[in-house]
Amino acid sequence: MLKLNNKRTFYIGFAFFTILMLWQVYNYYCPMFLEELLKSTFGAGDYNYLIGIIMAMDNILALFMLPLFGTLSDKTNTKLGKRMPYIIIGTVISLIAFPFISILYIKNSLVGVAILMALILIAMNIYRSPSVALMPDVTPKPLRAKANAIINFVGYIGAIIGALLTMVFTKKQADGITLVREVTIWPFVIVSFLMAVALIILVLKIKENKIVEEMKDEMAEGEKLSETMEAITEDKPLGKADKINLWLLIGSVFLWYFAFNAVETFGSLYAKNVLQTNSWGLATSVLAVASLVAFLPTGYLSEKIGRKNSIILGLGLMIVSLFAALFVTKFGFALIALFAVAGVGWAIINVNSYPMFVELSNNKNLGKFTGYYYSASQIAQSITPIIIGFVMDFLGYKAFFPYAAIFMALALVVFSFVKVNKKQVVKTEEVATEEQSEEVKEEK
Repeated sequence: MLKLNNKRTFYIGFAFFTILMLWQVYNYYCPMFLEELLKSTFGAGDYNYLIGIIMAMDNILALFMLPLFGTLSDKTNTKLGKRMPYIIIGTVISLIAFPFISILYIKNSLVGVAILMALILIAMNIYRSPSVALMPDVTPKPLRAKANAIINFVGYIGAIIGALLTMVFTKKQADGITLVREVTIWPFVIVSFLMAVALIILVLKIKENKIVEEMKDEMAEGEKLSETMEAITEDKPLGKADKINLWLLIGSVFLWYFAFNAVETFGSLYAKNVLQTNSWGLATSVLAVASLVAFLPTGYLSEKIGRKNSIILGLGLMIVSLFAALFVTKFGFALIALFAVAGVGWAIINVNSYPMFVELSNNKNLGKFTGYYYSASQIAQSITPIIIGFVMDFLGYKAFFPYAAIFMALALVVFSFVKVNKKQVVKTEEVATEEQSEEVKEEK
């Protein structure tokens, strides 16, 4: 009988909580900080392309760091476990360094802000792969979609907190234009404080080595119920069909992050220059809340229609909402409703994609595969700010939403070729709930 410990999974999600909370504030303020600093340093002008390059230069560091630290954590053996040492070190560095981005911006230091942005990325990438790999380390394969739904639920609470901080601490003129120069250090300090609290809870509640030992039998049973085309073992390479699936999943992840990160990176500038509002934080909050509400039901949806069909549905919702947003000229209910739809779609994609990816791994290379998964997303996030900045410099902000929608559609095309096995019936139980029979549906 397979068991999902909801409470333990919730605590594991605190690592993801710190990541999404920090990035929400980082992605909102840093493009505006860079725009203001570039103008004050080099004079008035259009710096979208250069801002994209600076944002991408940070992300490039992650291309080798994510698989590197995922692999290192696979081979680590300490009293704290394989993953926890990296989570602790990376979180501590991040929470100490983060407030200095705002301090150096206030000091009008373009170089200083750029260096701190790079330092933050390094610290975050030390623990991103290990923190995400911790869940599948202690969760049997058939239960990982449900577990990932809980992890994302906790993570997006952090994203919502980050978005609310950008709303509360961002000042505006009477006409609604953001007063970037009036930004204080408080949103950055609050994020660091909450990261410290989350880390303390995680360390106190998750005893990694003890949990791994307790879960040995259930993990072995989960391997027998894998969705892969062939059995996955430590001493056997992936079969041809599974290798093809791996590359298709890498391509799909790349494309949908290529689309989504473009909206994240330049969203605040689009709102400021086109919609004439500083309420972009409200739109991203709605997206995050919609995702939050959808995460837990999505875990059950994947059991009913399968992970592949769930992701196809999520991509469809994203494509429709992004294309429709092109025709919204004022910030209001229409855009908020579209972001809610996009949030549901994004939740469905995220809950199911990572479990499909690490389905192809074994317990000796799970961290490495997690690193590959995030490397695919990171490569996309390194390239897309440069390209969309270049596109908008030539075509204007009208290209903003179509750009994202087109690449989301390409992700759907690539993902449609992924193959999964026939359905299997898996008897599972959620800890602290009544025993029940559940289906894990898979399709060709």
